Amino acid sequence: LLGALGWYCLAVIVGLLIHGTVVYLGLLKTFTPLSIRQFFKGIGQAQLLAFSTSSSGATLPVTMKCAEVNLGVSKEVSSFSLPLGATINMDGTALYQAVAAVFIAQVFGMDLNLGAQITIVLTAVLASVGTAAVPGAGIVMLIIILEAINVPIQGIALIIGVDRILDMCRTVVNVTGDSAVACVVAASEKQLDPPSN
Repeated sequence: LLGALGWYCLAVIVGLLIHGTVVYLGLLKTFTPLSIRQFFKGIGQAQLLAFSTSSSGATLPVTMKCAEVNLGVSKEVSSFSLPLGATINMDGTALYQAVAAVFIAQVFGMDLNLGAQITIVLTAVLASVGTAAVPGAGIVMLIIILEAINVPIQGIALIIGVDRILDMCRTVVNVTGDSAVACVVAASEKQLDPPSN
């Protein structure tokens, strides 16, 4: 079981890395003049705070400051898109919930047909929109997903021990996503003025 838990953690972290690099960096390279190095240097402080607090809500003031001062996002765009993103953009959490639901089902020896897998994806996306921007909220929303596919919710006890570490990682992805989207929106509205250095 411990070996399986290690593979589960690895799957979540690799999924978060792929999502963060392919989706967000792809958006940045396609729609903004920012370089990848400039972007990560600009939001590094927000990412560090997100990692340590596991709360995109607590990180919001620092994220806004980083976006405005370090990346050149206008105050108008950052004050709208970043609070909205911190509230509803929990894609790191959605990815985690989907992997966790599949892992728990596999531990119980349950086969998930295509309908159950589609239910996991849809429920994870909808649940992540309603997830509070506080530490550990994703585990509560995971109950909804498990009940939707008739997997025993007692399986959450299997992953609760590693949840804090994964919560830290997915919060970094959530904050990175919020910042990337703010930059894309600012660039599309011609309100992105990145510093020259």
